[in-house]
Amino acid sequence: MINVAERFETKTVHIGHDALRGVKSKTTPIYQTSVFAFEGLEEVEQYYVGEGDYLYTRNGNPNQAELARAIAVLEGAEAGVSAASGMGAIMAGFLAVLSPGDHVLASHEIYGGTYALLHKELSRFGIELECIQLGQMTQLADHVRPTTQLFFVETITNPLLTVVDLPYWIKEAKSLGLTVMVDNTFATPYLVQPISFGADLVVHSGTKYIGGHSDVTSGVLVGSQTTIKRAIEIVINYGASLSPFEAWLTSRGLKTLAVRMERQCENASQIAAFLREHPAVGQVYYPSPTDTFFFSRQKQGAMVSFVLADETKIYDFYRGLDWIKLAPSLAGVETSVSHPVTTSHRAFSEEQRKEMGITMGLVRLSVGIEAVQDIQLALDAALGK
Repeated sequence: MINVAERFETKTVHIGHDALRGVKSKTTPIYQTSVFAFEGLEEVEQYYVGEGDYLYTRNGNPNQAELARAIAVLEGAEAGVSAASGMGAIMAGFLAVLSPGDHVLASHEIYGGTYALLHKELSRFGIELECIQLGQMTQLADHVRPTTQLFFVETITNPLLTVVDLPYWIKEAKSLGLTVMVDNTFATPYLVQPISFGADLVVHSGTKYIGGHSDVTSGVLVGSQTTIKRAIEIVINYGASLSPFEAWLTSRGLKTLAVRMERQCENASQIAAFLREHPAVGQVYYPSPTDTFFFSRQKQGAMVSFVLADETKIYDFYRGLDWIKLAPSLAGVETSVSHPVTTSHRAFSEEQRKEMGITMGLVRLSVGIEAVQDIQLALDAALGK
């Protein structure tokens, strides 16, 4: 035991044990500390000259580093940085690449939070967003300006689940000298690794499939050593660092990513087929094998979106759900639904949502790992309301 003074007040503060130098935990411990201790000023100086690992958890922590390194390995990237949320990771990626006056090209089908960040926040720094419809064009050159720096796209879009020809568009953007950033949240590295096609940066909301249990909020950005070094500075300086416990939880969830995705993708494929035949469903959005030809596995993801045949019954549908929860997120092991108009895409104007096809009757379904027959029965009951 550590030798402390005899007085009760001092003992209660300094209770503990010596560092467990020879003890090897099977799992990574949670480094739930705000700061790290040093033996002397010499060790502090060693940290600042790059010979020490950790100083202050906002600047770095073993749990944060473990998560970032794991995603970098799975995505085939040189380095990574974790952040307090998916939006924190996206912000770090944008600010690592962009400067005032720069122009960003992005698919018009992007997550509402990403749109809000670019349109409402980064626009105040003179960064301009242009949303383009990749499905109606074959080249980017007509939209590229001298100030265009970044091309941003999602592997599987939210919420209409469009899959563009990612290898083609990455090659097209790179030929024009653009940095390419891909949001791979819906596909995960289990299905596709955008860096293998030339993407510079890949971002994840670790809140979703990486964590996988609806109990954590986190984000990860991976890419080259140079760009990630700058992104780390942004995460630190903007106060977007991930807490040790959240990092640990996300890393724990990551360990079962493969088995979860396998089951969820299989369930989603069957649910999509079921919904296509249901008389109360007007349209189903789910990628086809042709759409996902470049995926490393013959899976189309675990999300299914659909529109009610009678959109006026949308409130009845949500009220009619039994154990399937209405929640503004996705990708947990439990099946859930959300309403894009009132949640994820609220930042868009009604005209923009209409142009994208996001209507009042659109339902975004995150398919879980339950027995697929039970998911079908629950949906059928709600659709019959």
